[in-house]
Amino acid sequence: MRVLILGVRGQLGRELEGRLGAKHQVTGCDLPELDITDRRRVFEAVAAARAELVINAAAYTDVERAESEPELALRSNAAGAGHAAAAAAAIGAGVIYYSTDFVFDGTSDTPYTEEAAFPDLVPLSMYGRTKLLGESATRSENPKHHIIRTAWLYGPGGNNFVEKILAAAKTRPELRVVSDEVGSPTHTLDLAEATLALCGTAPPGTYHFVNGGSCSRFEFARAALELAGISIPVHPCPAAEFPTAARRPARAVLSTEKYTKATGRTPRTWRDALAHYIERREKHA
Repeated sequence: MRVLILGVRGQLGRELEGRLGAKHQVTGCDLPELDITDRRRVFEAVAAARAELVINAAAYTDVERAESEPELALRSNAAGAGHAAAAAAAIGAGVIYYSTDFVFDGTSDTPYTEEAAFPDLVPLSMYGRTKLLGESATRSENPKHHIIRTAWLYGPGGNNFVEKILAAAKTRPELRVVSDEVGSPTHTLDLAEATLALCGTAPPGTYHFVNGGSCSRFEFARAALELAGISIPVHPCPAAEFPTAARRPARAVLSTEKYTKATGRTPRTWRDALAHYIERREKHA
């Protein structure tokens, strides 16, 4: 299958290129040669690749800056998603769009399913709103779509939570980490493999993929340090101690039952995935 990855140089894009490249004919593009907000260029790139599948891993991901730059976030996450989906549809190709746990309000005590609607499906931030609009644009422009919601993504080369914690541990005698935000950490490697499984077997629709289980930011940080062999004090604290421009869901755990039913695969636990990431990271240090 001929696959075009948009946003190929991001932490997820690189992982996708590596995993899908072993089985498919993969090409990729990213800024500066291709801006997903340029509809004409997106159509030209998709047509030139003669893609059978377009994977849209391009996105505006700065949650904080989205509050002060809503137009930029909208152009990338909403309008850009529509361009990618429409360009794929124009040549009969399918499209994959990545969304986020930030589309939910974070008040549920049970994992969110793909069928969750109002009042749960109410983003608290501009970033979450733009991603939800991107979902709508993808659905309306291309019936052959797979929308994959994920959360707390980390992978090689990314400016992610794990890397920030490990970097902070090198310069500070102790850390304070938020304990009242709960979610589902996800390794880019596992998301790339889940993407491959979904586009090969699952009917079009919306799916959740995260690593198994859930934890607080504090628990996630403590596990990362432990697995990396770093021993410094880590103290839990409330999110209110670190005020942010963007509101974040307090508890946005995603159910992956639909993914498992569609693919026959059960995601490995977040801790097992994190241990694998730390091991990969140390091998390439």
